Amino acid sequence: MIYDTLNHWEQYKGIHPGVAAGLEFLATHDMAALPDGRHDIDGDNVFVNVMRYETKSENPTPERHEKFVDIFYLLEGEEEVAVCPVEELGEVVIANPEGDIWLHKGDGVHLPLGGGRFLALFPGDGHAPSIGPHGPAHARKCVVKVRL
Repeated sequence: MIYDTLNHWEQYKGIHPGVAAGLEFLATHDMAALPDGRHDIDGDNVFVNVMRYETKSENPTPERHEKFVDIFYLLEGEEEVAVCPVEELGEVVIANPEGDIWLHKGDGVHLPLGGGRFLALFPGDGHAPSIGPHGPAHARKCVVKVRL
């Protein structure tokens, strides 16, 4: 997991070329001006989904992925993401290998998004996004998906 601001994106260039491409895209484009929807950076290997949604007042079901890194970057509103190591996740509630998502029981430490911060989540990182720190509210976020 990486939790930092986009001001430091260049120090992560050597981690993985797709992660570097995703962070560079976030840092060098006016993300607020992008319309909602999918925007390809490197086809199906690296792309960003811009979305509007309502945060949840309760901790949503934690998830994990095996084939993709998720990079979260908040554009509007407030959001926290509960994170924990995958070995601290509880039992699998739903498994969807074709969609690269496993839902678990469990909880984690809450990290706030916004303020120029991004959160990069790797296959070893359990995460529960879309938590409204003050209850349900409108939010807009970019999720960069990087195929490993």
